[in-house]
Amino acid sequence: MKTGRIIRSLSGVYRIDVDGTMYDAKPRGLFRKKQITPIVGDIVDIDVETYTSGYIQHIHERRNELKRPPVSNIDLLVIVMSAVEPDFSTQLLDRFLVIAHSYGLTPRIVITKKDLISESKHQDIQNLLSVYELIGYQTQFIGIGDDISEIVQEWEPGLAVLSGQSGVGKSTLINHYRPDLHLETNAISQSLNRGKHTTRHVELFQREHGFIADTPGFSALDFSHIEKEDLRDYFLEMSQTGKDCKFRNCYHMNEPKCAVKQKVQDNQIAEFRYEHYVQLYNEISNRKVRY
Repeated sequence: MKTGRIIRSLSGVYRIDVDGTMYDAKPRGLFRKKQITPIVGDIVDIDVETYTSGYIQHIHERRNELKRPPVSNIDLLVIVMSAVEPDFSTQLLDRFLVIAHSYGLTPRIVITKKDLISESKHQDIQNLLSVYELIGYQTQFIGIGDDISEIVQEWEPGLAVLSGQSGVGKSTLINHYRPDLHLETNAISQSLNRGKHTTRHVELFQREHGFIADTPGFSALDFSHIEKEDLRDYFLEMSQTGKDCKFRNCYHMNEPKCAVKQKVQDNQIAEFRYEHYVQLYNEISNRKVRY
């Protein structure tokens, strides 16, 4: 019996990395009966007959799990946004951050295409990033001239999963880090200001001190697993400030003596962050109940 990590899944066959040696294996029929599906990132025990035929016998308990796309045991979620093409959006960034926190993941913010924008646009984005840094997020603003090895070196060890819209440069970033991979990349659609999907499945690639994974681009973020009662905890500065609200169960909407709204008025919490919270709170409150 050998223990390794699933690094790829294609047509029901799983590629498993056991200390740098690769094995292909299929899950035991028992998993299907129990409706358990192995996913990329899982730590598994396998019985090996040859390098190309083995069986997954056991899936270790997952520390965390991303649903769309399915990947587990993530140490760092790298949210990749672009400065332009598609344009940088704090609203979209905040939605990715909410998704990250809802799954208990540690996020890092990386903005690409710094070399394609004007000096004034560069300063605007830098000012916005300083807001996120004050909240406690790690950020990186990169362009074509930056050493990607040094950028990745700053990341926490373990499994780093790249997430973000199509066209922001996730596959390009990995290609610069690992030129041997030749991942497919695509220009964005000028009419839609968003990219075409080039990554069609999740796959883990070796990096120093761990793995790196590209994910299929997100065209729609799924918040169906998030309740409105939990949303305030996923805006970190509001979660901290909320302890000072008059009402312990304050949603920071229309309640009197709300410490969060007071800090927004005092410019101690960014107004755009609060607006994004209200928009998302209303969306979640108004969604139809699924039966």
